[in-house]
Amino acid sequence: MITCFIRYEIDPFRKDDFATYARNWGQAIPRCGADLIGYFGPHEGSATTAYGVYNIGSLAAYEAYRARLAADPLGRENYEFARRERFILKEDRIFLRNVSLPHGKE
Repeated sequence: MITCFIRYEIDPFRKDDFATYARNWGQAIPRCGADLIGYFGPHEGSATTAYGVYNIGSLAAYEAYRARLAADPLGRENYEFARRERFILKEDRIFLRNVSLPHGKE
């Protein structure tokens, strides 16, 4: 299992648009095969930093998932929404694996 962390730089005056974008992914991402942890938008501190986080089985599974997401009607609509409205200024993606498992209980 790997976890994809997406760091967004967003327009601070378009936080509501990013929230709409995030809610749309909340429907499309699980339907297309990834385990969505969530999208996180600004609350305190930086008004321009947001994150999307989800788990996927492998990089090969990620490639298949991305193809399904691109073919999904809501996925296509959401990509177009972000492109048209330009509230995302920058997007960085990194894949990490959880190296602290199993977590102990105290």
